[in-house]
Amino acid sequence: MSADAPLSLHHEAVDPAWIDYNGHMNLAYYVLVFDHATDALMDHVGLDAAYRARTDGSLFVVESHVTYGDEVMQGEDMAIATRILDVDHKRLRLFHEMAAGADRRPAATNELMILHVDLSTRRTAPFPDTVLNRLQNLQESHARLTPPPQAGRGISFATRRAGA
Repeated sequence: MSADAPLSLHHEAVDPAWIDYNGHMNLAYYVLVFDHATDALMDHVGLDAAYRARTDGSLFVVESHVTYGDEVMQGEDMAIATRILDVDHKRLRLFHEMAAGADRRPAATNELMILHVDLSTRRTAPFPDTVLNRLQNLQESHARLTPPPQAGRGISFATRRAGA
């Protein structure tokens, strides 16, 4: 894994229970898979279960945007590429890209705004210096990558024509 490439920390297969009435993975399970990838990132940078037990520090997602590009079918493997878009002393903005199937076709993306919190007070708290340094180093290397076109998007209709 190159320092100048997205992190490849998580993959899993589509569970048969995740298939909906349209014959593909239900939208809720995309979010579940992306959440598993976020957990893998937490472990990677030192915000793992031992950290949470020792410090009462954790992460809360405060905003999430998902885009769906292609269907994912039962049994297909999904690989998640993760990159850090922004980080400061209390906030983290990250981006996941899901590739699915043997052809690793782009299937979905997830952009997250995350806060580091002290669980004893339920308030934001600074990242530990070691974690912040890891996240900043990742963000610096990921900044060299072409920005994902889905990052920073909101939901809206295209500009309306008069009388539309």
